Amino acid sequence: MNNLLNVFLSLPPQAAEGGNPLLNFAPFILIIVVFYFFMIRPQMKRQKELRKYREALKKGDKVITTGGIYGKVSEVKDTYVVVEIADNVKVKMDKSAIVMDMTDVTTNK
Repeated sequence: MNNLLNVFLSLPPQAAEGGNPLLNFAPFILIIVVFYFFMIRPQMKRQKELRKYREALKKGDKVITTGGIYGKVSEVKDTYVVVEIADNVKVKMDKSAIVMDMTDVTTNK
């Protein structure tokens, strides 16, 4: 064991490659590009669509909240909406709590 260690320590250092340094980083650059196009960009697109949807909310829209509550928008202000979840039951909530509209949901009968 000690003899093997002496052999490795006595070897001369290897010369560095004289190739293009950009080629050494090519795999890392490729991984970053793949992450951007397959993970980051689609997420940004979904966030943009959701932001547009929340800005376009109007009275009478059927919505689903982040808590899973189904309701109908009865009032819209700059930062919050009032959602009617049952007859004469209204809940005031932040616009960021609205996830989607009910047209995306299929009804199971």
